[in-house]
Amino acid sequence: MRRPSVLLLLAAIATTGGAPVTVDKVTVDLTSAEPANLVDPGAALGAGVDGMGRAEVAPVFTPHNIARMRQAGLEPITYRLRTELGIEAWHWNEAGTWSDPARRQGYWTSSDRATKPILLSHGYALPRRGDSVDNANNQGWSRLDDGDPATFWKSNPYLDPRYTHAPAQAEWAKLDLGARRTVGAAKIAWGEPYAVAYQVQHWVGVDEYDPVGRWIDFPGGAVTKGQGGEALLTFDRPVETQFVRVLMTWSSQTAPAGSTDIRDRLGFAIRELSVGSIDAQGRFVDLVRHAKDGRAQTYAQVSSTDPWHRAVDRDLDLEQPGLDRVFASGLTSGRPMMVPIGVLYDTPENAAALIRYLHRRGYPVTQVELGEEPDGQYVDAESYGALYLEFAAALHRIDPNLTFGGPSLQSGIADTWLDPDPDHSWTRRLMRYLRGRHAIDQLGFFSYERYPFDDICGDIGDKLMDQTGLTQALFRRFADDEVPTGIPWVISEYGFSAYSGRAMVEMPSALLNADIVGQFLTLGGDAAYLFGYTPNVPINQHLACAGYGNMMLWQADAKGASRWPMPAYRAARMMTQDWAQPGGGRHAVWPASTSATDAKGRPFVTAYALRRPDGRFALMLVNRDLKVAHAVRLGFQTARGWRSASGKASLVRYSPAQYAWKADGPNGHPSRDLPPARWTLADAGQALDLPAASLTVVVVGGAGAAER
Repeated sequence: MRRPSVLLLLAAIATTGGAPVTVDKVTVDLTSAEPANLVDPGAALGAGVDGMGRAEVAPVFTPHNIARMRQAGLEPITYRLRTELGIEAWHWNEAGTWSDPARRQGYWTSSDRATKPILLSHGYALPRRGDSVDNANNQGWSRLDDGDPATFWKSNPYLDPRYTHAPAQAEWAKLDLGARRTVGAAKIAWGEPYAVAYQVQHWVGVDEYDPVGRWIDFPGGAVTKGQGGEALLTFDRPVETQFVRVLMTWSSQTAPAGSTDIRDRLGFAIRELSVGSIDAQGRFVDLVRHAKDGRAQTYAQVSSTDPWHRAVDRDLDLEQPGLDRVFASGLTSGRPMMVPIGVLYDTPENAAALIRYLHRRGYPVTQVELGEEPDGQYVDAESYGALYLEFAAALHRIDPNLTFGGPSLQSGIADTWLDPDPDHSWTRRLMRYLRGRHAIDQLGFFSYERYPFDDICGDIGDKLMDQTGLTQALFRRFADDEVPTGIPWVISEYGFSAYSGRAMVEMPSALLNADIVGQFLTLGGDAAYLFGYTPNVPINQHLACAGYGNMMLWQADAKGASRWPMPAYRAARMMTQDWAQPGGGRHAVWPASTSATDAKGRPFVTAYALRRPDGRFALMLVNRDLKVAHAVRLGFQTARGWRSASGKASLVRYSPAQYAWKADGPNGHPSRDLPPARWTLADAGQALDLPAASLTVVVVGGAGAAER
């Protein structure tokens, strides 16, 4: 796909053309020699299949639900890896081998052969975990301060130069004391391998995001000849700080007694980390809360985690749909599925076995996404980059035709925190790392997730009006972050928010999804995958004021069967069956704009234009004003000037006349749930009344498709 100059295109789309008028003009700009983008909606409009809770996969993957899901017309599928968000290793096949088979522990490699179809798979919690919280079920805890001397955190051995073939990077462990406290000593119970050279440091800055903040060694906090065991460091003077870290640069490369696995002696291990002071009696007074509870213990984060685990660590509360179940369900429509690889908490060997398995089963795969949300897990961009190249090299040896991409940013704008590097852009640092390794060509596509609003309380209409401006700012940021423009850009997940709320089951969800997709394709994007493909139920996840809702195409009944089509479903079907020409094919995306704006300069109506393979123009019109209808007239700007659309046209409209939600907490459901209204217009140039909070598609045939 082609991507025009982002900044020039943003400027063109932002032009509103004067003061508000009674009847607003919808202008399709045909003055350029080329369209803004060329896409095949059959490959560009997709959905994601994610991990689920205990016993949830089987009730979802029924013929009834699969048929309902497929009706949306979202053919491309991306498989999301919830285990990666949960700091777990993925046993994509429960048959396989352990590196220490006698004890059923170590590093796992799933079998690349199967005697029966894989219908279900699980994640395995990592007992050497260092982070207090995760982005999935969040039921684990850090071993740095769990109060158990038998457990320990260990860094990822696959970041050692032995595997990365790149210079070693420092590893770190951080503690957030919750408030500024006086720290005069640190106690470190080292595991194997321990750090020979390390520094205990405190953060100096206004806050953790201070752009000129820096880590400074405690006076007497630098150690160059560490001996392991329990080290008590008494600093030359106490320091008041909230954040403390141990920066490790030289490993002992020692392993526990009896170990024969090289990975056991690569990296660093800490059994327990404490900071505090020495009282008048010479006793260590600990400021750290030690608990086997991520919410109760002092908040800890680490640079990486060892994917070593045991058979007893299987997490039955987190299920991944089996690969055979997904491919056999028909959801992929015979197309290649974007396949995930767990990079942060898995091994290259397990990833390679996955690709071999897919090939042996004859499943089509071309794009492989390496990792999921590493920025949201506060992993250094350089560490992720090193693992990315390591995994890509292992998989390329199996299939040189695979295309690798990532990093599936949790947020398009990814900034670092508690970071002394003057460049706080996580994305730009990743791009520079890859270029520094002369490996930017290994980034075959760039992926990010798009959830514009964490807070879905308050004025939802105002948020809808903000979304397109936020996306314009996001694309300017991508340009500043030096993301390559010659590769596909992919939204690997999109929706209203990462947190559930009522807006997701009301009309705004349809409007926002249409805006995200239309604007993304106009700006040169290649594929967007809707999150919430499977049927679900209303929940309140984050904020009581958000109400009950969920990202879902269909609301499920008490037995998990799809019952009510949601606004997200109606919008998806309008995009795939009405805006785009069914059956796919090359569609030209032309910039379209309206002129009437609110007091902040935001257009009430957004417009997205496709010239379809049949030669007709299809315009998707989003009236984001939740209270007021707006009248528009369609037209085309050519080298000869502006001309009104003409001839017959078909119109499809979805509005509150078709849909309403009955709020009743977890028992909420639609009180009105009709399909979009359809009719034929005798004159495509007539004024069209767009109801408040409505989504409209107008297809202009033959004579109405203005010639350039």
